[in-house]
Amino acid sequence: MELLFFIGRLLYGGYFLKMGVNHFKNTDALTGYAGSKGVPKPRLAVLGGGVLLLLGGLGIVLGVYVQLAVLSLVIFLVPVSYKMHAYWNDTDPNIKMANMVNFQKNIALLGAALAFLAIPTPWALSF
Repeated sequence: MELLFFIGRLLYGGYFLKMGVNHFKNTDALTGYAGSKGVPKPRLAVLGGGVLLLLGGLGIVLGVYVQLAVLSLVIFLVPVSYKMHAYWNDTDPNIKMANMVNFQKNIALLGAALAFLAIPTPWALSF
């Protein structure tokens, strides 16, 4: 079971690490998209979001500072879900569907992050 939990941590945290790197590799494109959604100071939001994603992902993968890692993910996922994926405001059915899927995915990711708080630390196979 410890190995399965470790693999799950790698997959879950690795997702956020990849997304965090993406925020820095594609800052200009993400800044433009965030600006189009009305995000104030979109470049700062994209870069700050990248930091939150990296901190959250790294903490989950390594099994260190788990509460801080989860807090980072919560701080990222809650506003991003409501601001960037507000499907209830969309009129185009294709855009609405894409945003609904992304909103629901983020809520599921949020639930999984919160569930990590119920697992006693230190986690097995942590660094």
